[in-house]
Amino acid sequence: MKNCSEKKPEHSNCSIRHILDRFGDKWSILIISILGHVGKQRFNELNQQIGDISQKMLTVTLRSLEADGLISRKLYPEIPPRVEYELTDLGRSLLPHIEQLAEWAAKHMDCILKNRAEYAQSKTG
Repeated sequence: MKNCSEKKPEHSNCSIRHILDRFGDKWSILIISILGHVGKQRFNELNQQIGDISQKMLTVTLRSLEADGLISRKLYPEIPPRVEYELTDLGRSLLPHIEQLAEWAAKHMDCILKNRAEYAQSKTG
């Protein structure tokens, strides 16, 4: 494994950077979590569960997750066309790690919010 802290041209091949680029967006982890807990979902079902995502952003995020092999997309040749999304084995293997991160965030959220408020106050006063 390459040392990701080295400031050399190889940093573009650093695995953690590639992964964080995907999950650093606002929606990927949420979509994986929904599919992991609810199972197969149609586009509109996902859109309704998330609520505040645009159709374009949902489409872009689903395509990116599909390109990474984390979700599968199945098109049914019906009128109107029906498309379902679900986690692949690779996506399911990521789910426990996302759940651990969510548990950590829930456990420490009060402390983080307190620290942010103290930091903001120290910068203004």
